[in-house]
Amino acid sequence: MTELLIRGGTVLDETGERRADVRVADGRVTEVAPGLSPGAGATVLDAEGCVVAPGLVDIQVHFREPGREDAETIETGARGAALGGFTAVVAMPNTTPPFDDPAVVRSVLEAGQRAMCEVNVAGCITLGRAGVELAPMGELYELGVRVFTDDGDCVPTAAVMRRALEYARALPGAVISQHAEDPSLVAGGHMHEGEWSSRLGIPGRPAEAESIIVARDLELVRLTGGRYHVLHMSTARATELIRQAKAEGLRVTAEASPQHFSLTDEACASFDPVFKMNPPLRGDADVAAITAGLVDGTIDAIATDHAPHVPEAKAQPFEEAPPGMLGVETALAVTLTKLVEPGLLTMHEALALLSWRPARIAGLDARHGRPVAPGEPANLCVIDPAEQWVPDGERMASRSRNTPFAGMKLTGRTRHTVLRGEPVVVHGEARR
Repeated sequence: MTELLIRGGTVLDETGERRADVRVADGRVTEVAPGLSPGAGATVLDAEGCVVAPGLVDIQVHFREPGREDAETIETGARGAALGGFTAVVAMPNTTPPFDDPAVVRSVLEAGQRAMCEVNVAGCITLGRAGVELAPMGELYELGVRVFTDDGDCVPTAAVMRRALEYARALPGAVISQHAEDPSLVAGGHMHEGEWSSRLGIPGRPAEAESIIVARDLELVRLTGGRYHVLHMSTARATELIRQAKAEGLRVTAEASPQHFSLTDEACASFDPVFKMNPPLRGDADVAAITAGLVDGTIDAIATDHAPHVPEAKAQPFEEAPPGMLGVETALAVTLTKLVEPGLLTMHEALALLSWRPARIAGLDARHGRPVAPGEPANLCVIDPAEQWVPDGERMASRSRNTPFAGMKLTGRTRHTVLRGEPVVVHGEARR
């Protein structure tokens, strides 16, 4: 394996910040110091004016394989993730067939090892994501699965959720992740229930659908001592419930998606289904609460909920179109533009939300989000925090085009991404 030298940047990881070059060989960081010289035949990556950081980790993506490869594949999704600075992702199980079968999980994990970022799998909590019978969590765990969720659907009954939390306690490092929307309250709804849904005449999904499930599940965490994670949290009340639970010492974490701290339900006034997702874009007060939760540490991670759909699906009328937005190529830039540039977060705090903290939640922290130090795995990204650019859905790696950030001026972009010591993105271009 050829030696790699990342030269001229500022190294920023969990341990702090320093000006240094980074030498990589045999898949690992070998030297971190100023003024390093390349060896014979070394590949040199220019990091002047850039931040050299652990690779980003996205703990919620939908790569659609198997079943909907017309919208996305592991290969195209991973390519987009690498372009966004991610070296690892966790693929959600709402595929066809779902990730409740060890054979299916094994095949996806194998394909993920060949992709441009490491693709891990979240196993189903229940068979078929039907909310009734537990999936073979122990068998999936043996394959390396650490996150269990029925994402796309909420586990609807307290009894099943209790059994899942109890079962996962016997699996070290496993976490039960919930899509927190009470199905009886959101049935037939297509956007946030509020002023804008009333104005537009579109049936809504109330914020209470999220907080009711989070409150119920936190009671079950108290009962079982289980470990619990809230996916794509979107409301002020749920954020406050998690804040209180953490103060109590419960084993809970939460994530938020870029769209939930950067967009509001007013965007739906265009009737453009690109702004439709579940949970839906919320109102100003919820967006402010999610932002505050990210700033004060209540919310542990930023995850994209990358959800591709073929153009013809998103071209349907708002109420008929499927929910979901692309996210892996824009998450870093949206975070820097909306949170770091205004001074709400430092670059270090933003990277914590995008790299080492999500890596810990998903049990990937032995390989990803590691300090940039000798002996550590060389899963790295190089970020130009000053580059300004405008996303264009037609030019993204995804097979789909449904980005809500198209045409938005963003600041900050990945210049290089290094996976297992090999540059997979160089000067913003995928290498394979």
